[in-house]
Amino acid sequence: TGGHTTEILRLLSCLSESYSPRHYIFADSDKMSEAKIHSFEQKRAETFSNSQFTLDRIPRSREVRQSWTSSVVTTLYSILYSLPLTYKLKPDLILCNGPGTCVPVCISALLLGLLGMKRAIIVYVESICRVETLSLSGKILYYFSDYFIVQWPDLKEKYPKSVYLGRIV
Repeated sequence: TGGHTTEILRLLSCLSESYSPRHYIFADSDKMSEAKIHSFEQKRAETFSNSQFTLDRIPRSREVRQSWTSSVVTTLYSILYSLPLTYKLKPDLILCNGPGTCVPVCISALLLGLLGMKRAIIVYVESICRVETLSLSGKILYYFSDYFIVQWPDLKEKYPKSVYLGRIV
């Protein structure tokens, strides 16, 4: 909720004005991200006058300490909820960094691509706090992302498809 949002906003602060509009998708139970995003976008608007963004909430795919069995059901529900949103937004690029919410969005985008509606490039950046092992989202999206970025050399050794760029957040 707090850490992933902070990391993604740090990444976004390096992007040019051409990455617009930006569509933020976060869990409906996330109480902190909306305020952080609004603050970030207000500051960005001071530099880029044509800054455009939207905010959307989807059901959380998995709560902390939720059982694996029930998380399958909630993740499927979140994917079904994400499909019309992803279809409406038709993103060119999905930049995500690890919260469970990114998995249903990425799977929805993959499904739209398989159906020939719109192919999105998926860039997954594993959180800086993942030094030796991948997060659950990372373990899933490692196989589906177009670019999988890690921030520690040990992870690059364990996951050869990944791209090691050093610490980028």
